[in-house]
Amino acid sequence: MPKPVSAPAAPSTEEADIRPLMAAFPSGVSVVTALDPDGAPRGMTCSSLASVALSPPTLVVCLRNGSPTLHAALGSGRFALNLLHEEGRSVSDLFASAVPDRFGRAEWRLPLGAGGPHLTDASHAIADCAVARTVTVGDHTAVFGEVLRVTMAESAPEPLLYGKRQYGSWSAASARVPAATAASVSAPPPAAEGAAHGRR
Repeated sequence: MPKPVSAPAAPSTEEADIRPLMAAFPSGVSVVTALDPDGAPRGMTCSSLASVALSPPTLVVCLRNGSPTLHAALGSGRFALNLLHEEGRSVSDLFASAVPDRFGRAEWRLPLGAGGPHLTDASHAIADCAVARTVTVGDHTAVFGEVLRVTMAESAPEPLLYGKRQYGSWSAASARVPAATAASVSAPPPAAEGAAHGRR
């Protein structure tokens, strides 16, 4: 005799809190910067980014609705993505804070053709982007940027990492991987290469 099948539980009317989930997913750390219509620099720390396509080269960053940085990026149609190195923790904290004069407390430059301020002393790689499209989802807006130029630092420290609400470093993480294991995973098969390697 077949067993009675129980009905699925009714979905909860409360929203799930995904913050513990995403905290358990370590990622790199970046600061998105842009110039507002008055030419004032704006910026915010962002770990929600991913590669989208190789051609045209496109990435996506998710910025909080109402933030001055989002307003500046949409108003100018451009932004810069600064990937921080492991000595850039103070810059990450600064641009995640409510301090109004962030750019008065950080070293930055605005090269010709830049999408936004370059945090050269704290970054190991910077992408200048043009806003290609946007999608608003809840309290954030996904900003798709076509990458116009990539600048790689020649002798910067290793990337800064963040997960479980604490910082880590690429150099410390890679030091814990045995040499034989590191060699076996350093070169993915061709079928696995491409935009799918991007972070969230």
